[in-house]
Amino acid sequence: MFSEKDFIASNYSQVDTANFHWSAPSNIALVKYWGKKENQIPANPSISFTLENCKTITKLSATKKEGYENFSFDLLFEGKPKEDFKPKIQKFLERIVLYCPFLKEYHLSIDTENTFPHSSGIASSASGMAALAMNIMSLEKTINPSISDDYFYSKASFLARLGSGSACRSIKGKVVVWGENKENSKNSNLFGVEFSNIHSNFKNYQDTILLVDKGEKQVSSTVGHELMHNHPFAEKRFEQAHENLSKIKTILKEGIVSEFIKIVESEALTLHAMMMTSMPYFILMKPNTLEIINRIWKYRTETQTPVCFTLDAGANVHVLYPEKDKEKVLDFIKNELVGYCQNEQYICDQIGDGAKSY
Repeated sequence: MFSEKDFIASNYSQVDTANFHWSAPSNIALVKYWGKKENQIPANPSISFTLENCKTITKLSATKKEGYENFSFDLLFEGKPKEDFKPKIQKFLERIVLYCPFLKEYHLSIDTENTFPHSSGIASSASGMAALAMNIMSLEKTINPSISDDYFYSKASFLARLGSGSACRSIKGKVVVWGENKENSKNSNLFGVEFSNIHSNFKNYQDTILLVDKGEKQVSSTVGHELMHNHPFAEKRFEQAHENLSKIKTILKEGIVSEFIKIVESEALTLHAMMMTSMPYFILMKPNTLEIINRIWKYRTETQTPVCFTLDAGANVHVLYPEKDKEKVLDFIKNELVGYCQNEQYICDQIGDGAKSY
């Protein structure tokens, strides 16, 4: 198990120029984390499905420069300069420079794009920070080829977390646990850990994302997390998350889809209940979100199809179901649910494998 000190880079050489190209997917939490401590440490553990199609694709070019006082970088988002993203990248570099001191020795050119709408509750900051962290670790491996694969991926997850907490779950694995829990000493608050003991019932599990509202969220996740400090129900919620994590690990291992549905839907509604009972309180669901949920419940009752929903910190609905039911669930979505989506838009996705190099 790596500690924070293990991730401080040393004994590296220098290169004049280097280029890298990575994609990293978004992820959807099954057991949600809401609330964090100092330095992006989660208040409770979480577990997520890694997605396949919703991803950020990032190229990084590093060129040796004179002077090491300040960071030097430029940023393109979808081919155009994006000044309002730069403060977030600057803050990220400031957070990770202790662990990657070599970053001040290079001018970084970052070229990034998403395959899905930015800032609409599909965790674009998670995929974005994960993709950037993979590129930075490729630079570290170029100047220090001795680092192991285990170190490479663990540190990438560690760095991604410092940019966006849930980004640490977008590095590796179909299912990822983030956060310490009593059952498994390998789980860490510092980085995500792959959970590989998954029943065939969850193989290629589908996630169709209904884009109820593609606009920017009224309340950022960062602000939402902070409102868990002094929240009247916080401690009980953190206990519940630990219990649900234990339960869902068993469910994923044994393939019990009916119990999976109960926990996943309860977790989604609990997340939004925390938002509605914080001070100040807020609601990120839209009327169409509730219409979709009610129609999913009705369809499941009438057809006995094991389809369920989850939500992230936004209005969009993730519709989860086994691959064997894909055809009939997609028919249901097209016939009954797309009318509740903005411009009838939705994204078909499924469990993926994490970050990929090009």
